[in-house]
Amino acid sequence: MRAIEVNQLVKQYKNGIRALDGLNLEVSCGEIFSLLGPNGAGKSSLINILTTLYKHTSGNVTVLGKDLCKEPSWIRTQIACVAQRISIDEHLSLMENMIFQSRLYKVEDAEAKKRIDALIDSFGLSQYLKYPVSSYSGGVKRRLDIAMNMVSYPKILFLDEPTVGMDIVSRKAMWEIMRKIRDDFGTTIFLTTHYLEEADQLSDTICIMKEGRELVQGTPVSLRKYIHQNMLRIGFSDKEKTEKCAKKLAQTNMLPFINVRENSIYADAGEDRKIFENVNKWLFENDVSFEAVEITQPSLEDVFLKLTGAEGGVNKWIQ
Repeated sequence: MRAIEVNQLVKQYKNGIRALDGLNLEVSCGEIFSLLGPNGAGKSSLINILTTLYKHTSGNVTVLGKDLCKEPSWIRTQIACVAQRISIDEHLSLMENMIFQSRLYKVEDAEAKKRIDALIDSFGLSQYLKYPVSSYSGGVKRRLDIAMNMVSYPKILFLDEPTVGMDIVSRKAMWEIMRKIRDDFGTTIFLTTHYLEEADQLSDTICIMKEGRELVQGTPVSLRKYIHQNMLRIGFSDKEKTEKCAKKLAQTNMLPFINVRENSIYADAGEDRKIFENVNKWLFENDVSFEAVEITQPSLEDVFLKLTGAEGGVNKWIQ
């Protein structure tokens, strides 16, 4: 049995906008499934449908083997959703927030205590029990928010950009918690994120969508096969030097497209070593101060940019 099956899903709003246009995807039980796509791809509409907030226009959706249209009440008892905005009550203590959530889900007091104690321990929240919730950092508040939604022991947990705005240390701590949820509690996680590294590190399965349709679905390793050639990377000490070089390099027409990420230029290297040699020669002849030039394997971000058409291209740098 699949955790979620979506077949030919369509969502058209009254204003005529078709947010989902024949979407298909499958989520296996007990996996971390990441949904990726540019803004406007239809990710929020899909989550609102899967969590029974919106009704779809046409198509079929089953959650844990049940038809979403026919049994939404039962499905709501099996899922939990953590939205982008943290939903804890800062006027209550950590324990009071957890107890309040358990009563919303009608968990018996004795069972609720066992679950709350286990979740506080698993999520590393014990050290914060004596402090007011209002004093917590954003990362700790997010941990508490997720712990609260785990009180019902949901079969499926929806996480909508759970690490947005976090520093890298807090983000990696959250990754460990997500793995614990999957491995220790057997919960299926349906994750949306704009951090490609996050999806790459965490996901068992990734689906990339655009304009209401799925472009591809598979493991992080299998998705890399959609780019058959290697990537050329030129590294610089700062963003200004990177963009200045990208603009000049684009005007040479040596490379089919150029994309700047942080302090590096990325481009298709193909299978011809001549491209690498020509770029090296050009860099030295034009006295370009760079820190590294290398051939690398395509990353998930390269795949995402290529498939969604968001790679920028040389036109971005030619004026």
